[in-house]
Amino acid sequence: MRYASAPLSTHRFQLEPDFTLDDAAATVDHLANLGVTHLYLSPILQATVGSKHGYDVTDHSRVAEGLGGDPAYARLVERAHEAGLGIVVDVVPNHMTTPTPLSLNVPLWSVLREGRESPYAVWFDVDWDAQGGRLLLPVLGGPLDEVLAAGEITLGESEGESVVRYYDHVFPVSPGTDLALPLGELLDAQHYRLASWTVGDSELNYRRFFDVTSLIAVRVEEPEVFDATHELLVEGVRSGSIDGLRIDHPDGLADPEGYLERLADQTGGAWVVVEKILEGDEPLPRAWKTAGTTGYDALLRVGGLFVDPAGAEPLSRLSDEVLGQRQDLDAIIEESKRWVVTVMLAAEVSRLVRLVARARPDLDEASVREVLEAMLLGMDRYRVYVRPGHPRSGLSAEPLELALRRGAGDAYGSLDRACAEGLVDLALGEGTVQDDAARDEFVVRFQQTCGPAMAKAIEDTAYYRYVRLVGLNEVGGDPREVGVPAGEFHRFAAHLLDTWPQTMTTLSTHDTKRSEDVRARLFVLAERPEAWADWVRTARELATPCRTDELDALTEYFLWQTVVGAWPISQERLQAYALKAIRESKLHTRWTEPNEAYESAVERFLAGVVATPEIVSHVETWVAHTAAETRANVLGQKLVQLTMPGVPDVYQGTDLVDLSLVDPDNRRLVDYDERRGRLARLDGGAAPADLSDEKLLVTAAALRTRRGWAECFTGEDATYAPVATTSEHAVAFGRGSSSGVEVVTVVTRLAGRLADSGGFGEATIDLPEGEWSDAISARTFPGGSVRLAELVGGDAAGDGGRGALPVALLVRVRDDA
Repeated sequence: MRYASAPLSTHRFQLEPDFTLDDAAATVDHLANLGVTHLYLSPILQATVGSKHGYDVTDHSRVAEGLGGDPAYARLVERAHEAGLGIVVDVVPNHMTTPTPLSLNVPLWSVLREGRESPYAVWFDVDWDAQGGRLLLPVLGGPLDEVLAAGEITLGESEGESVVRYYDHVFPVSPGTDLALPLGELLDAQHYRLASWTVGDSELNYRRFFDVTSLIAVRVEEPEVFDATHELLVEGVRSGSIDGLRIDHPDGLADPEGYLERLADQTGGAWVVVEKILEGDEPLPRAWKTAGTTGYDALLRVGGLFVDPAGAEPLSRLSDEVLGQRQDLDAIIEESKRWVVTVMLAAEVSRLVRLVARARPDLDEASVREVLEAMLLGMDRYRVYVRPGHPRSGLSAEPLELALRRGAGDAYGSLDRACAEGLVDLALGEGTVQDDAARDEFVVRFQQTCGPAMAKAIEDTAYYRYVRLVGLNEVGGDPREVGVPAGEFHRFAAHLLDTWPQTMTTLSTHDTKRSEDVRARLFVLAERPEAWADWVRTARELATPCRTDELDALTEYFLWQTVVGAWPISQERLQAYALKAIRESKLHTRWTEPNEAYESAVERFLAGVVATPEIVSHVETWVAHTAAETRANVLGQKLVQLTMPGVPDVYQGTDLVDLSLVDPDNRRLVDYDERRGRLARLDGGAAPADLSDEKLLVTAAALRTRRGWAECFTGEDATYAPVATTSEHAVAFGRGSSSGVEVVTVVTRLAGRLADSGGFGEATIDLPEGEWSDAISARTFPGGSVRLAELVGGDAAGDGGRGALPVALLVRVRDDA
């Protein structure tokens, strides 16, 4: 299906109080000139006051005041429409926040005040059968009796209503409560239970976003909840002020397919993409009413084109040398998942056990927990797609059975067979049960638990431990796979055009572990593994005075890659990133149990790295000596992403070289005045002054070409075809329509090895017949056999040096041009 409202391209804004909707409006003319067709906004609904990201929603009925509110959004829409741009908005259907004070979340405040009698009780995903029918709030600094004894909880009044106070936290008092009761007894009479923050993982009885206790799940599967939480956005689509929607974390929803069906019905079939992480060759369910994903599947294939598979074993040997052992990613993931499932998600697993007890009381509880944990450990994807009450035609039990085998490992043969078979049936919504409602709920809850088990164990733990080539440790990625052959990329691109022609593509998002350009730099390590090994040995020797016994080799090597990938980087940014990385790895310190001695050792090491002139010079030498390879990667992957099948997003700031790390580093403010000035200078005929200018030149040329030849990229008859070259170092493809190829992308890959072999030499590209003009350099070429050295190699010559770029975007010269 094709969507009439689909963008040709988008530009992602990260809105926050320091970059409001009015600030976004001020960039509209520049972005229209750049060539994008739609603005893509981070969540705009009212979130926690001062929120830097907007995913902590408190009120769905209005645009966030901190972003300028409804009037500012109206001004942005007017400005965008005047410039011919549409608007895509990020939607957060899965959760709301538990703000401070809680009264800012009106529905949640009502539930805390009135419990299951609240008109909003259906809103939140609460297991009322646990915790004695109360909602657990793990917000205290210690056990309740100690906090009470210390006098830290008091009874007071707010806006004419009795409330309980704990420092900045305020909680309602249920109507009819005897205020003369001792404070402990008064708290026992409430619909919530205050507890130490330390019991959240084990005792929490509301579903949360991953392990974030401050984000409580919302039940949008209930029609009244969907309508209330989506009214403003749906009305925006109907009125024309919103053209498309990006859905955050659909795997957390009880019924993603049903949600998308309702959204399509309410919006008249608007263009919608989903933040769906596809593992390996896992397909996006064809039944989903969506244009596709937010692009992690494309990101991995595009980046893989620029990674040399020959570097895999040399980099493994270097990792062995530095660490003193060979890392086994499968073992790292298994260890990480085991901790996540048994510790972090203990409350979620306990909820599943209780549901099994209701549906299949004949199964032994201990065996049930063992089998459940094994299934979660062995899952290799974010969820399966079983809908209670719907036939599972076409859905196989194999993923669940394989997950159980993987997760149980050597213990598989000793599992309770009846229990194992029963739980696989139960997860598929099948088998004879005593309680149909419990079975249906188990189907949903099991799927909702798979996603957090995957994300927290792999992306947020294992990928901070595995260090062979950290640029491959990306969302939805597989660092075992080093490099993507050109043929495999072409097959992927053709499949996208055939199945999801208006899916989003991306290279950077607010969730990527590193920006596209940091990854582009790190990919060079696979081309230059021997040189990199020599560099690392010298770096470690130079850093001897900075290193203490507490610092482990794994963390040090992880950080050396970070330093060369993000250089130049301030000590403040580097230290903040390192602290997040080591706490996420959970090897020596954690967010919940900080190891101050270890963290101080890392801090001291990085302070020394940044302040030692010899080390700084060593880093800068590496960056300078690999500049040519980095340049080819930066420009090549950008051009491929912008011209391949799909709707490309340009994440804020990445039209120039952007060396950001994981959030919040990648949400830093962007200097749009600088970008406006650079683009004006380039449009005036000036030669690119640096790689950022070159990247901006490539980005503008590609986006403008998409806009001018829309039928070749997202039209009904759009085509994609590999274009033959005689060198493995050039990848080319054509975009066209029923009348033939009209645009050809040509990029250089593995530029280091190409230089080692003496360049392209007499290698050629076989262009379709006709005359072609490079949208980047304005040079022209005839159809037929063209030397790559003239097109994208060292023999290229052109105006102002533009012809020397390692990429080209050829557009057919029209007869009437």
